[in-house]
Amino acid sequence: MSGIYELNHREFNNKLAEALKKVPELKAPEWINFVKTSVAKERPTQEPDFWHKRAASILRQIYIRKTVGVNRLKIRYGGKKNRGVAPPRFREGGGKIIRTILQQCEKAGLLEKAPEKKAGRKLTDKGKKLLESIK
Repeated sequence: MSGIYELNHREFNNKLAEALKKVPELKAPEWINFVKTSVAKERPTQEPDFWHKRAASILRQIYIRKTVGVNRLKIRYGGKKNRGVAPPRFREGGGKIIRTILQQCEKAGLLEKAPEKKAGRKLTDKGKKLLESIK
């Protein structure tokens, strides 16, 4: 059994984020300090290594679900929007961050596009080895 199911999800994501910092293709763009992660958020994230943690979380989701697209991940990273006096409603997360991370992981050789019958992306052998090597 791989370490992905043995470790707590937060602990696994933190260890994977540290491993992803060594991948040269995964770099946070300069605009990340100015954009919100979702419509439901009030401010941009202040976390210094947010980009690598989000990339680790996305890779973990793809490992568990086998094939995942941007729309499913937008739902995964959404949240409830505070609408003042009105009751809160769910809003999807932003797609630009997710799409850019997926494209960077494709350049790094960790992901590939799924066959045409099922849209989305799936892990390559290199990506599976990286995720299974985390302990």
